[in-house]
Amino acid sequence: MPFEPLQPGATIGIFGGGQLGRFLAIAASKLGLQTAVYAPEQDSPAFQVASQQFAASYGDEAALERFAKACGVITFEFENVPAATLEIAARHCPVRPGARAAAIAQDRIAEKRFLMEAGLPTAPQAVIESQDDMPLALAFLERAGRAILKRSREGYDGKGQKRVSSAGELKAAYAGFGEAACVLEALLDFSMEISVIGVRSLDGRMSCYDCPENHHKGGILHTSTVPARCPEKHQRLAKDMAARIAEALGYCGAMGVEFFVMPDGAAEPLIVNEIAPRVHNSGHWTMDACAISQFENHIRAVAGWPIGSVARHSAAVMTNLLGEDVLRWRSILADEPGSSIYLYGKSEVRPGRKLGHVTGISPLTDK
Repeated sequence: MPFEPLQPGATIGIFGGGQLGRFLAIAASKLGLQTAVYAPEQDSPAFQVASQQFAASYGDEAALERFAKACGVITFEFENVPAATLEIAARHCPVRPGARAAAIAQDRIAEKRFLMEAGLPTAPQAVIESQDDMPLALAFLERAGRAILKRSREGYDGKGQKRVSSAGELKAAYAGFGEAACVLEALLDFSMEISVIGVRSLDGRMSCYDCPENHHKGGILHTSTVPARCPEKHQRLAKDMAARIAEALGYCGAMGVEFFVMPDGAAEPLIVNEIAPRVHNSGHWTMDACAISQFENHIRAVAGWPIGSVARHSAAVMTNLLGEDVLRWRSILADEPGSSIYLYGKSEVRPGRKLGHVTGISPLTDK
């Protein structure tokens, strides 16, 4: 069934009430669109800026039906919204992107299999779905020397991950994860991490922002910098890979794909790390360095509108405010008057929690 573009004044539903949902709601309001946010948490930051708030569990079918019937189209701000929830909503309202993209991204085993079936390079790995797989995993670790054990589900911002370099460490980490399904990945000696923020319209047109160079602390993104220092040919390749992923998913909206840039002479110049079927933390800089941000372009895409330019007019450095970093907001305002600060409206300050970010821009000196 063809999808008619939403008219100004229509309502876009957003599953998830965090900062990404908050920015999506703000972007929608700029375009004259209403938003309805659905989240289990009563104090969700996105509720503060949404036209309608639905505080209910993702398993509440009656609430999901009410929510879906109040919307012209539905999207989501994080990939761990249960695929079953998206499928229930889709009975009453179009969901963009679809449940398949979320189902693949929220399960590392499914994600790795999808990428390999698409012919895209991933880190060497072993799958541990039960104790029966441990002998093969131990043999893999012996060959790799160093690896990282990742829970297949519910891992995010460094959670559910453990570095291992011996049989004892692997067994202890697996037990610590409750013997849940895991992926054991070889640790790679990469040069840097970059990402692609792409946006794909309903008619299949794909545009990609310039690749940011990303630095992490404790498994959590700390800074994203554009332009990245990696060769332009690597950035073109990364964008091509992201487009292949989006096409294979029949995707609509903004999407983040994380890559490891390998040293010169490596068999593969880029390794795909993760897919994020949503707007992405490493694309926050687009709010200040581009005429059209990733958030506005996502809203445009899922609403069936033409997507806007992805060109940047400035160089940028985005820095996350994690935990107590946010308490420096006053000094940031005083000491960095040329930087934009974004505070997410979260009430609890705890270590590693994303509570805001700061973006500094400078004149464009490269292409």
